[in-house]
Amino acid sequence: MSTANAYLTVAGLRIDVIYKDIKNLHISVYPPVGRVRVAAPHRVDEDAIRLAVVQRLPWIKKQREQLQNAERQTERRMLSGETHYVWGQRLRLDVSRHGRSRVSVAGKTLWLTTPADYDEDQRRAALDHWYRKELKAAVPALLAKWQPIIGEEAAKVVVRHMKTKWGTCHLESRSIWLNPELAKKNPRCLEYIVVHELIHFIERTHNARFIELMNLHMPDWRARRDELNDAPLSSEEWDAGARHES
Repeated sequence: MSTANAYLTVAGLRIDVIYKDIKNLHISVYPPVGRVRVAAPHRVDEDAIRLAVVQRLPWIKKQREQLQNAERQTERRMLSGETHYVWGQRLRLDVSRHGRSRVSVAGKTLWLTTPADYDEDQRRAALDHWYRKELKAAVPALLAKWQPIIGEEAAKVVVRHMKTKWGTCHLESRSIWLNPELAKKNPRCLEYIVVHELIHFIERTHNARFIELMNLHMPDWRARRDELNDAPLSSEEWDAGARHES
């Protein structure tokens, strides 16, 4: 089965379009953040795809809302035995040690040491701070590798929580913003986002030129993107199945 890829923006939503040797158009919404994908026959043009998405917007928005609500409902309580992720590895949290705040990984255990009087929010803040440090420490090597290859440089990197984005860039300030959740994913995913945002300094939109540049510099970017989007967004486990409508 032959495939091709493109991006569209409809009603403020980014739509991944996959052209396939199929008869009918299918729309899917994927966890964890509600990525929308359209699988379309080669004969279907862009206007027809946009119309199909617009007609199904209420359904798409409902699925995205359910996925994002599921994240809030399953928020971790920062107790020993919970599952958390560090650079793609599934670990068990242990908060039984008390003392000066620090985080460490030993085998399959994520040790979170905090003062004995810390509550849930304080423990979460301590772990979040550690994830941010992990991400910030990983970025310089990636920039040193990819900036000379792509021919663009970021003046600043900002680590900031974003509800529905792994990363973004600001052309005016030449800055790249990264979601600290990336420290929970396979390092391949962070590398993909860094390359993605650097290429946006060349091409602002997800058009054919952008895809051509991604293909040139990172031929396996689609696999990395799918790995990132199919991974759990937070510490909870997600149902990897997408919601579909045809």
